[in-house]
Amino acid sequence: MLALGLVLNTLGIGLFCWAIFALAVYALPFFVALSVGMLAFRDGVGVVGALLIGIASGALTLAVGQVAVAVSRSLTLHVAIATAFAVPAAIAGYHVVFALSQIGVLSLAWREACACVGAVSIGGTAWARLTVFAESRPLESGGVVENMPRPVLTAATHE
Repeated sequence: MLALGLVLNTLGIGLFCWAIFALAVYALPFFVALSVGMLAFRDGVGVVGALLIGIASGALTLAVGQVAVAVSRSLTLHVAIATAFAVPAAIAGYHVVFALSQIGVLSLAWREACACVGAVSIGGTAWARLTVFAESRPLESGGVVENMPRPVLTAATHE
């Protein structure tokens, strides 16, 4: 039974770590949804209305971010959008790793070190996921690229 418990705990921690890295990109939309939903609830919309407004604002944030990355041709804008999504992911990663390190790490200095490493790795993962497919493309007119380079003909092709 002890061996089964160790295996299941290891699988559970592995699944939890996978979920953290997979969901890190959605930290900014979640933060926006939570903030807007709490603001709407405070203003008297009610629980259901605040939930709907929060979900809509989070989905809008994610959609605007994805469209901005897909449409923009500027590398600087891609980096700015990826940074805007990666900073909340790094903050969330810091807090998750700090909370998990309290289980087994006794020293506060080592907990902080583990939390900083977790923040950098989770924020870097979120940043990489957003920038890996965001390559800047040359300006194209109507799908036809002007001034295409001509193939160089060698002496062997002339004969």
